[in-house]
Amino acid sequence: MEENKKIPQHVAIILDGNGRWAKAKGLPRNYGHKQGAKAVEDILVVARDMGIKYLTVYAFSTENWNRPETEVSALMMILRQYLKSSIKKSMKNNVRCQVIGERSKLSSDIQDAINELETATAGNTGLTFTIAINYGSRDEIVRAVRKIAAECEDGKLKPEDISEEMISNNLDTANLPDPDLMIRTCGEQRLSNFLLWQCAYTEFYYTDIAWPDFDEKQLQMAVDAYGNRNRKFGGLKNDSEA
Repeated sequence: MEENKKIPQHVAIILDGNGRWAKAKGLPRNYGHKQGAKAVEDILVVARDMGIKYLTVYAFSTENWNRPETEVSALMMILRQYLKSSIKKSMKNNVRCQVIGERSKLSSDIQDAINELETATAGNTGLTFTIAINYGSRDEIVRAVRKIAAECEDGKLKPEDISEEMISNNLDTANLPDPDLMIRTCGEQRLSNFLLWQCAYTEFYYTDIAWPDFDEKQLQMAVDAYGNRNRKFGGLKNDSEA
């Protein structure tokens, strides 16, 4: 159906505004983060039902370590709880889960929980849900370049053989198509070091709605806006535009 062609295959979301949402209600920032985690669970099911095949969310960036220690600790606790509860829900909804980002800085129990979640859901065939944790796109690109440089140093690869495809295949997202639609909530209009390479031709959608209030209606509005875009990927849609 023509309508199905307007559904983005891969949607990426920068989950912004949890703390501001809570502060506006006179509540602790950590409460906002908890509600933000619940919103992720809800939107995951909505995205699946809409026909979206890949959903990627920016949960914790490499720069988020600079936040107050109490907030970082609370975020890590919420993350622990989320990873633990996700296995049962993902199996029920046939969702495959994976985590991107540099894991070495995460505590060992969180790394174990990530491995357990990925292993348990690896055989699921529905929506692929990717969580970016301790992720920074520049860090990701640096790690990819180092891997390629090591192959050159070992004589396994010549510099002139390096291609865009090779770089893509060495990124954390090697098994994912590039995002069709990037959503950022709470009025901010920047990428904040998220999927810089992958978003070369991604459509962007910004909303003033804070992430905890982003629901099915809001996602449908973003998808509808995407459906009205003319994606040319640097070319022309037809001869009449020449």
